[in-house]
Amino acid sequence: QVQVVESGGGLVQPGGSLRLSCAASGSVVAAGAMGWYRQAPGKQRELVASISRLGVTNYADFAAGRFAISRDNAKNSVHLQMNSLKPEDTAVYYCNQNLFYRGSWSDHWGQGTQVTVSS
Repeated sequence: QVQVVESGGGLVQPGGSLRLSCAASGSVVAAGAMGWYRQAPGKQRELVASISRLGVTNYADFAAGRFAISRDNAKNSVHLQMNSLKPEDTAVYYCNQNLFYRGSWSDHWGQGTQVTVSS
């Protein structure tokens, strides 16, 4: 069984920073692309940032210049450093990892971690 678990969410004031982490556990043979998504109340889930196994990154326009995604291939983990946070960044943040497990590649989602930006 594979589990993807996020951590690091919480309440932060506007202009503050948070670092989200996500790690996969279980019989994972390899990890491909990883990404962070978010979903605010009443809105669709949207991509925040993604990173390939070789470290090529992609950011949503709202994240570029404020957020930074990184990964540790040895630990099947991915991180999202969020700076200069705004109230509109409030959402549940989800980690996605494309993992080679039981002979095939498949997407695995975490349970989500709440980020609230408020004074």
